[in-house]
Amino acid sequence: MRDMNQSVASGFFLVNLFSGSGPHNVLFSLVAAMFTLGLLGNTILLFLIRLDARLHTPMYFLLSQLSLFDVGFPLVTFPKMASDFLRGEGSISFGGCAAQIFFLTLMGVAEGVLLALMSYDRYVAVCHPLQYPVLMRRQVCLLMVGSSWLAGVLNACTQTSITLHFPYCGSRTVDHFFCEVPALLKLSCADTSAYERALSTSGVLILVLPLALIAASYGHVLRAVLLMCSEEARGKALATCSSHLTVVGLFYGAAVFMYMVPGAYHSPLQDNVVSLFYSLVTPTLNPLIYSLRNREVQRALVKVLSRAGLRAKW
Repeated sequence: MRDMNQSVASGFFLVNLFSGSGPHNVLFSLVAAMFTLGLLGNTILLFLIRLDARLHTPMYFLLSQLSLFDVGFPLVTFPKMASDFLRGEGSISFGGCAAQIFFLTLMGVAEGVLLALMSYDRYVAVCHPLQYPVLMRRQVCLLMVGSSWLAGVLNACTQTSITLHFPYCGSRTVDHFFCEVPALLKLSCADTSAYERALSTSGVLILVLPLALIAASYGHVLRAVLLMCSEEARGKALATCSSHLTVVGLFYGAAVFMYMVPGAYHSPLQDNVVSLFYSLVTPTLNPLIYSLRNREVQRALVKVLSRAGLRAKW
């Protein structure tokens, strides 16, 4: 209990990815620009989906939730990282560390589940277009989004409470730029091996089950696309599906490296780089991927800009 009280009182220290040197200042500026671009891109996408009636469809409703997660991910990590860089020290309170673990594990699992359910949406749209309005009605979409949030909240509550229950009576320096569970467990002075095995097992299940649904969905989609007679229909189906598959590849590629590859095969520096990728780079790229490959989003953006231009003239 005394060890637990000590960790609560003293908090932890995070490793900063940047130092005061010139090249690191440039790198920090690039990361800050990417954070701003991602925040702006996802906010614009949310704004367009809200305003344009043509985007009031199940696919874009699910996409708006993805953008919401992509706004939240960087907001949990980058402001603290930027503050540490500007102040020159990386202390974080016990409560702040708990908040980072909670929200990151919540959004990570919720986004993984959501991406799997979005693949089911594409399966229904391509393979059962006549039944799409029934199979993807509003109640089903709300159930999908609710289930992704529920899975995230349950996972976050479990991991946060168990991880922070361990005593941390040794070093307070977390070898990561945010409070991540595996990096934090290395500092515990208790035996965490059983919990680490449980984390690895649950991590594999959390990754494999959605990936199995994605693979099954797109297996059926590919077969249906190859049987299409119309080149235009085939091109439209491939365009929307390729955007989603690109996002899936970015998200799950980083997640598989972090949670399915044994820790002995990657260094703390590699963990930091991959974590920066999935917490900042991927959320920045997602709106660009969907907007550059999606004519409906482009038309909605042009429509909003033209309206803004007309109002400015008045």
